[in-house]
Amino acid sequence: MMTVENLLSQFRATGVQTCFHNRHINPQIYADLNGANWRLRDYESRGGYQALRKILGKDGGEGLTQDQVIATVKESALRGRGGAGFPTGLKWSFMPRQFPGQKYLVCNSDEGEPGTCKDRDILEFNPHIVIEGMAIAAYAMGISVGYNYIHGEIFSAYERFEAALEEARAAGLLGKGILGSSFDFQLHAAHGFGAYICGEETALLESLEGKKGQPRFKPPFPASFGLYGKPTTINNTETFAAVPWIIRNGGQAYLECGKPNNGGTKIYSISGDVERPGNYEIPMGTPFAKLLELAGGVRGGKALKAVIPGGSSSPVLPASIMMECTMDYDSIAKAGSMLGSGAVIVMDETRCMVKALQRLSYFYMHESCGQCTPCREGTGWLSRIVDRVVDGHGRPTDMDLLDNVAENIQGRTICALGDAAAMPVRAMIKHFRSEFEHLVVHKTSMVAAHV
Repeated sequence: MMTVENLLSQFRATGVQTCFHNRHINPQIYADLNGANWRLRDYESRGGYQALRKILGKDGGEGLTQDQVIATVKESALRGRGGAGFPTGLKWSFMPRQFPGQKYLVCNSDEGEPGTCKDRDILEFNPHIVIEGMAIAAYAMGISVGYNYIHGEIFSAYERFEAALEEARAAGLLGKGILGSSFDFQLHAAHGFGAYICGEETALLESLEGKKGQPRFKPPFPASFGLYGKPTTINNTETFAAVPWIIRNGGQAYLECGKPNNGGTKIYSISGDVERPGNYEIPMGTPFAKLLELAGGVRGGKALKAVIPGGSSSPVLPASIMMECTMDYDSIAKAGSMLGSGAVIVMDETRCMVKALQRLSYFYMHESCGQCTPCREGTGWLSRIVDRVVDGHGRPTDMDLLDNVAENIQGRTICALGDAAAMPVRAMIKHFRSEFEHLVVHKTSMVAAHV
């Protein structure tokens, strides 16, 4: 008999499909993982918590000051792995050092960007690397309490992280007087309920406080008015996971793993029309062609048509442009898109771009929190117009109307969800306008297959 547990097990990640394929290039976060070696003893056998011991002077050295830790992270050119790509060390330096009250550290594990599945695997198969990274960040900013906000639809990752927290507390790696030092840091896990909007950092804070997950006006920014109105620093799961390697090996070594202004390795979730979809950890600046090769190339030997390089909110790029790009923030931005979360969605020659946009537009209409009028109303308009074109009732003016609606959403909302809904629309029309026009005139898609 099919039970709920049996049904859900069909969709539960094992990691086999995603990160245990041995096709990474110089991995740091996924290195030596097999799915079973997630416990504290396993992590320590891989060098885990050496970085925390180093900064606290518990490895025979003198330890590092808060300024030295931040300087090392700045030198590494580590940029936020959640989407914006903001320099991590610079962000940490914004935390007011002498603030007399409570300060907070928050990990954004609300991984809801379509196409992204990297943070889930980190939490399930290497949770202690996130705990150590958060502890180092807390030390650097003088913070004593932290939270990891975990996407509600990956509850197994939440349970795994809770188990890792218990191990760390029992070993004296969290709590009061960590490793016999004067450093105190309490870390807690919290889970959401699957709202995409809670990936926006201020909506996450509202949810963490027990309120409706809606973005706040900025300023004030979280560094001055964050969780419970106190100074707060928020970073992505992968960002914290990169920190222990940086402290152990030095900022310069991490920088040299990538390219200038884009230090270290990055995990890319490649999906869509490839032979071997999954998570691939490779150095920043690796050519897209190499990543595509690692993923087995385009499925079935078909021609590459387009790529969404950074999750569904980033503008699509045609194959001719994408094949010239390297996988880093600056190269993708120069090409007219964003690296974002690193979710690489590959589309082959059989894909109808209008139908692809239909799916994306429906998603953003569904996930809008409704707080801002341009987003609440505009995402619905975008979705309905694209539906009209796909259904064969499109008008010759619809392409310009879509572009106009998107333009009036973009930059006019409290958070970036409005931009996330608008940018894919404008990019699809810019690069694949002929497909929209063909559907309007002939009432059928110009590609060989409909998906």
